[in-house]
Amino acid sequence: MVSSIGIMDNAYFVGRNEILNWINKSLHLNLSRIEEAAPGAVQCQLIDMTYPGIVPMHKVNFDAKTEYDMIQNYKILQEVFNKLKIEKHVEVSRLVKGRPLDNLEFLQWLKHYCDSVNGGHMNENYNPVERRGKGGKDRNLKCSLRSSKTNTMSNTGSGNIVSSNRTSGAKQFKPSGAVGRPNPSAEIQALSKEITELKVANDVLEKERGFYFGKLRDIEILCQAPEVEDAPVSVAIKKILYADDAEESALDEAQSYLDQIMNAEAEIED
Repeated sequence: MVSSIGIMDNAYFVGRNEILNWINKSLHLNLSRIEEAAPGAVQCQLIDMTYPGIVPMHKVNFDAKTEYDMIQNYKILQEVFNKLKIEKHVEVSRLVKGRPLDNLEFLQWLKHYCDSVNGGHMNENYNPVERRGKGGKDRNLKCSLRSSKTNTMSNTGSGNIVSSNRTSGAKQFKPSGAVGRPNPSAEIQALSKEITELKVANDVLEKERGFYFGKLRDIEILCQAPEVEDAPVSVAIKKILYADDAEESALDEAQSYLDQIMNAEAEIED
């Protein structure tokens, strides 16, 4: 069943840029980062696009900023999943935190699911802005993470005047050649060096993650081979592979399953 694909499925190797392009093109949005989808409204509308009219879009909050408002969006999504009999548990507590990897994995699964329903084709008759209802145009802009707040602050005339006055005042009364003033150039160089080191460390982690994912994928493919997929060892391994974070006892369950099979076989031989 497509709602319960394995963790090593090709769906989970779709890049974030492809996911963002899919969202923006499908819903006429302008997201630039995966975590901008954390409030859950985007996921609701992607399902509404796949099953037109199934989601009560008037209840979906595209301006959700608090965890409470985000949770309400995910409740709507989970209710629709239940209605469609989609056996997918939404990890709300993790998604609302806005962590890129958690949100990317969920969106990767969602794209795989939507593509499996509509054959990878967009619904040309679906009007995403219209479905977002009155004010949908404004909501498009607000989907850029906190961009509206930033623009408001930067465009406020009085704020600029106060800021410039304070700056000029600081320049007016600040003695030249202040002792102990940090060197901006040295700070910039230090920060640039730190950013470079973090990028290198991130690349190493990405490669390591890809390496081990590849190994797990090979194991999954081996366990899915027709001649061994029902073998006790294969079943036990798949139990561990498909266990989510909540199933901490997956290894114990798999071992228990193997013990039961071995005991049963021993009884048959006796």
